[in-house]
Amino acid sequence: MSNKPQPPLIGVSGCRKDIHGIDYDCAGRKYTMAIEQGCQAVPLIIPTAGDALDRQTLLGRVDGLLFTGSHSNVEPHHYDGDDSAEGTLHDPHRDATTLPLIREAVAAGVPTLCICRGFQEINVAYGGTLHQMVQDQPGMLDHRENPDLELALRYDPVHAIEINPDGVFRDIVGCDTAQVNSLHGQGIDRLADALLWEAKAPDGLIEAVSVKQAKAFAIAVQWHPEWKVTENPFYLSLFEKFSAACRQYMDSR
Repeated sequence: MSNKPQPPLIGVSGCRKDIHGIDYDCAGRKYTMAIEQGCQAVPLIIPTAGDALDRQTLLGRVDGLLFTGSHSNVEPHHYDGDDSAEGTLHDPHRDATTLPLIREAVAAGVPTLCICRGFQEINVAYGGTLHQMVQDQPGMLDHRENPDLELALRYDPVHAIEINPDGVFRDIVGCDTAQVNSLHGQGIDRLADALLWEAKAPDGLIEAVSVKQAKAFAIAVQWHPEWKVTENPFYLSLFEKFSAACRQYMDSR
């Protein structure tokens, strides 16, 4: 009989996808692989069921939650934003699932890591607003990926971040600056009052946040640390600290 410790179970936000006329709940393999390899944990895709999802039962079973990136954007009515540009991809089923789930997870002390769209979701969930097109804002860089590059090169680090010396993120990753990738068009405009900025890009755009009064790990980043997580020590350190928080939460239950 094996004495191997039980791995944490980490919920991963799903996206609603129409594939040949049938709805699917999907998550990118890079995220589930990062949970498997970076956290040594078991990923579980959360369906985009909105209020039909029994969130309390889910939160009672998982040891952590990862809110992923996506090609879709949060619908602007959630933060009183202007109508989206024509052709913008939305996922109202995901919005209806993740926005309340983020708040309830953090309140319950479930370790939470948010990436890219998830980063934008946590700001909206707590009452903040978004730039829909960061590249159109005066003085801002173009944070979108270059579609002409092959996939692997799109995820290469392209700019530095300055880490807040008074935040919690510095203790998590153990450095004052780092290089990160950038594959997003939206970004934080007004930071929610409940959040603390943890890192900024050279143009001042907020790149990482934490929840000020969180009971446990509650960190969000704009870049994609899940990409080849085991090959990047900076990215891996974030997933390892997330994993440790999930294991601690699992043991406490």
